[in-house]
Amino acid sequence: MNESAVPLLELRDGSKSYGAVRALRHGNISLRPGEVRALVGENGAGKSTLVKVLGGVVRPDEGELLVDGQEASFHSPVDARKVGVAVIYQEPTLFPDLSVAENVVMGRHPRGALRRIDRGAMHEEVQGLLDRLGVRLSPESPVRGLSIADQQIVEIAKALSFDARILIMDEPTAALSGPEVERLFGVVHTLRDQGSAVLFISHRLDEVFAICNTVTVMRDGAVVHEAPIADTTPDDMVRRMVGRELSALFPKQAAQIGPPVLDVHRLTREGVFFDVSFQVRAGEIVALAGLVGAGRSEVARAIFGIDRADAGHVDVSGRRLPVGRPQAAMGAGIAFVPEDRRVQGLVMDLSIARNATLTRLRALTRLGLIRLGAENRLTREWADRLRLRFHRLEDPVGFLSGGNQQKVVLAKWLATEPKLLILDEPTRGIDVGTKSEVHGLMSELAGRGVAVLMISSELPEVLGMADRVLVMHEGRLTEELSRDDADEERVMRAATGVEAA
Repeated sequence: MNESAVPLLELRDGSKSYGAVRALRHGNISLRPGEVRALVGENGAGKSTLVKVLGGVVRPDEGELLVDGQEASFHSPVDARKVGVAVIYQEPTLFPDLSVAENVVMGRHPRGALRRIDRGAMHEEVQGLLDRLGVRLSPESPVRGLSIADQQIVEIAKALSFDARILIMDEPTAALSGPEVERLFGVVHTLRDQGSAVLFISHRLDEVFAICNTVTVMRDGAVVHEAPIADTTPDDMVRRMVGRELSALFPKQAAQIGPPVLDVHRLTREGVFFDVSFQVRAGEIVALAGLVGAGRSEVARAIFGIDRADAGHVDVSGRRLPVGRPQAAMGAGIAFVPEDRRVQGLVMDLSIARNATLTRLRALTRLGLIRLGAENRLTREWADRLRLRFHRLEDPVGFLSGGNQQKVVLAKWLATEPKLLILDEPTRGIDVGTKSEVHGLMSELAGRGVAVLMISSELPEVLGMADRVLVMHEGRLTEELSRDDADEERVMRAATGVEAA
């Protein structure tokens, strides 16, 4: 990166308010050729508003935008795209029934005779873009069936097809496995070396330090720090984001381990996982680790009864659970926080209060009608306990930040007073401050005798919170490690099927 180069894109003293809420206060950021800049901060820190301003989605109330050192004004994302700004979101927005090539050139198809689409030219153009990114994808492949990682590559190719010079990547690795993350990083390095600027937004600090040159830290709508990555430490970055040390991220307390609550015996689902057996005791946090696709989430779904197991059985406190009946699992005291909170954990159009009490509707109903006062009281009780940030309980839960949405899912299940809490990727896509709160809650629940089964792809979380680590590889349990014996190398060896030398 040439620090003296004129920024490709720059925002000076930008501010944006929504009513009385100042979402962005005097924001300053610049992106230079060959720069990969991290944008970090808690949920609600102002990152999304800053990105919307840079991408032309909203116009700032104050401040100025500059493109190549010249003042510019974006009235829409189309204006931003015309000068080479592309935003790639966490969830790809592609047409699943069209091919890779058709998605890349959507709205700009090359035309041949009689204004018909020239498919040969289209495939050639898209193949050139994919070759430029150094990935092996066929332009003729349908998007349906592609992994999230491949879909994001298609989004990047689409951005390059209209000569994007500035790529804004919003949590691009949240749903990716380790090898997929490495491939995406390779693409980012290629773009950097070709002189593009990349704004990389992530809650995963290890990724920030692995790929970025510089970092911008936001808190409470303002940019509070920017520096070269080489001059910054993870602890310093967290302290600037949330005002506390990195060591507070995993507030694991010692708990009294009691009798077995969950006993999984030789559970099998053909083609998915095989002969899985383990226990989780009262007061114990057990982590189920492994790479994406190892079968961890599928085991959790079978325990809860969402998916039917073909063999084996599950006991809760010595009581055999019927196969494939989530209602029976709930009656036995199991709570299940799924990986995808937006699709599987919440009803996005319903209110915060209704989502938080979905598991208790029978208790809140009289003569077939929900007692709104009781519903609001129960929601406020959990909102206070979980430090939920909201405007009104009547607002749709979709209005909340990702971290606060996760708290609503937790409230819904904790209101059932479970014996066993299953958490599938409990801190995926949420900021470090909220992560610390979720981890603190896990430790508090274990201290009260709740058994916790945590599925996580983040090794620091696994090592920081678990009393025991169970590692899966290709549908089988390959290793069981105590808290004292678990380290990153041993977990990764078991997760990848590599035997110790």
